[in-house]
Amino acid sequence: MRGGLPKKEPELLKRWADMKLWDRLRVESKGRPKFVLHDGPPYANGNLHIGHALNKILKDLVSRTQQMLGKDSHYVPGWDCHGLPIEWKIEEQYRAKKQDKDQVPVVEFRKECRAFADHWIGVQREEFKRLGVDGDWE
Repeated sequence: MRGGLPKKEPELLKRWADMKLWDRLRVESKGRPKFVLHDGPPYANGNLHIGHALNKILKDLVSRTQQMLGKDSHYVPGWDCHGLPIEWKIEEQYRAKKQDKDQVPVVEFRKECRAFADHWIGVQREEFKRLGVDGDWE
């Protein structure tokens, strides 16, 4: 790429992290009028797709704009870790192993769903960071 983006991107993200930019914005925003963006979270069941990217980048743009307009825009991303999309992925794994889901204790099934969601939260968090989306990731 002409501008050297593949090399520049990690450098820029590291610079923001080293500056603790998010923490500094939080300190400087104390006492300002709050701006709250309620984010409909993605399911934690796979890699991001272009729809996720567009959605999150636009929300990041709105949040940063409000911050620059003098508000306290504390963006806290989240994930939908419940429901059929995650359960279905675990059931797919069972089917691949010729295992009957109904033979698995409910508590064990839920543990597997939780572990699956936790894994994909970590993956998606890093993917969102790579897109330059800033927020309270902890």
